[in-house]
Amino acid sequence: MTFEVPLQAPRPSTLRALGWAASGCGLAALLIAVSVAPPDSVQGEAARLIYVHVPAAWTAYLGYLTVVVSSVQYLRIRDEKWDRYARAAGEIGVAMTALTIAVGSVWGRAVWGVWWAWDPRLVSTLLLLLAYAGYLAVRHVGDVRRRGLRAAWWGICASLIIPVVHFSVVWWRSLHQPATLLAPSSNPPIDSIMAAALALSVVAFTTASVWLLLRRQSALRSGFRYADEPSMSTP
Repeated sequence: MTFEVPLQAPRPSTLRALGWAASGCGLAALLIAVSVAPPDSVQGEAARLIYVHVPAAWTAYLGYLTVVVSSVQYLRIRDEKWDRYARAAGEIGVAMTALTIAVGSVWGRAVWGVWWAWDPRLVSTLLLLLAYAGYLAVRHVGDVRRRGLRAAWWGICASLIIPVVHFSVVWWRSLHQPATLLAPSSNPPIDSIMAAALALSVVAFTTASVWLLLRRQSALRSGFRYADEPSMSTP
């Protein structure tokens, strides 16, 4: 016998609360980041990009973790709602990874003098983006009855790149700075006001990603089958 917690459509009040929370935290983070937080002593004003770069990367990680958990559930019980959550989370993860790379390139141009460097962190992040772009693409090729299964396995296997991305600055010589908020030392290399703005920004991005996940899953719920998938009745 299989026991599962039913995933119902989100209530409008829940979506509104998430939207207001994300907006409030985002506005507070913006005000502190622009008006209160000082520029970095080494990187100058370019360091303010961290308030977008780090939360985007964090949200991408959460998106891919959701892909893995939902994919495992889909493989276990074959319920399409888990495939919908995996698909929605994969879309969010790809968008946030692309934003991470784009903002990182702007920062690199300002600090390193180049838009791109073949740095372990940058290369591994690009590979992660390509892997999950492939995850979304595989949903539109081949036998329509097996797309969800193939995508689930792809999403799980692609997650093996995530530890490589995270620990690349430890395992190899990297131009990229180490962890900021999650630094192993008791004194993270960041001003306390900057840390507060960054934490608020992380909360804002996280809350917004949950809002997007629920909205996207709801949109997929009514018309989940692929455009070229034939209508099939369940026996």
